[in-house]
Amino acid sequence: MKILVTGNAGFIGFHVARKLIERGDEVTGVDVVNDYYDTALKEARLEALENAASQNRARYSFVRQDLAETNAVDAIFAQGQFDRVIHLAAQAGVRYSLENPHAYTQSNLVAFTNILEAGRRHEISHLTYASTSSVYGANTKMPFAEADHADHPLQFYAATKRANELMAHAYANLYALPSTGLRFFTVYGPWGRPDMAPWKFTRAILEGEPIQVFNNGDHLRDFTFIEDIADGVIRASDDPAKADPDWDSAAPDPSASFAPWRILNIGNSDSVRLMDFIEAIEEATGKQAVKQFLPMQPGDVHATFADMSKLEAATGYRPYTPMKEGIARFVEWYRAFYNV
Repeated sequence: MKILVTGNAGFIGFHVARKLIERGDEVTGVDVVNDYYDTALKEARLEALENAASQNRARYSFVRQDLAETNAVDAIFAQGQFDRVIHLAAQAGVRYSLENPHAYTQSNLVAFTNILEAGRRHEISHLTYASTSSVYGANTKMPFAEADHADHPLQFYAATKRANELMAHAYANLYALPSTGLRFFTVYGPWGRPDMAPWKFTRAILEGEPIQVFNNGDHLRDFTFIEDIADGVIRASDDPAKADPDWDSAAPDPSASFAPWRILNIGNSDSVRLMDFIEAIEEATGKQAVKQFLPMQPGDVHATFADMSKLEAATGYRPYTPMKEGIARFVEWYRAFYNV
């Protein structure tokens, strides 16, 4: 199977590409390797993928490219002749979207348009792409289910990802391009992103610095271990979206369609108190955190909690890693990577 993985220098893209390499797929990775966070970490991920390909004698190639450049994207598709695409490249981060919304326009809207256009022109069999639990926005019904409406995003980042879902539906309708959008719930684990709370907390606790605990710690998050996420992404990719024969235009399900298009949650289906998460890091590091309690930040949501029944029904899979085990594995990796 020839698979394009975009964003393979990123956190989730790296893990997905590695698993595909290890199972014997022919993988092409594409990433611009921007400086949103430490590029040395991204380069280390790319080196690890080269090593995995060598060890598994796998066919793997990497293209350093900005996906907002239309002609370059089409050339990559023309040369690769991919069977499937797993599109994980994006400008991530909730708070950064308050500072630099234009970065999200280019990476999440322009680049996604290029992926859709190239996908339909080169007739890929399935496009799987990253969305986010942040699209649920002002919705307070728990757990979040794909059939819930997601029309009140609280930040521009979430708005761009919701736009991706709707753009993909248009292409599924117009060109029968099968697509699956995956709403990720707070991903953490080895090789993670330095801008996310698990990394920030671990670094600060190990260095004896205070951690910022927003909303005075009154948050609930569906923390999901990266290995579970990567397995779920691949399972979803292996099961191309199909038209739902039971879809009713008089009572439309927002997560399914008469076209080959669907939305799936990927979360741990176990909402965890932020303070319990911090305690797990303290236990794994053997150090107490110095906590600086702060008010809720603009764009934050109080709680996330995934209904996983649809993913399980579609693929027979659901995440399985307990939070404490996942944190212990992340802290072990962090110590080894930074030799601390």
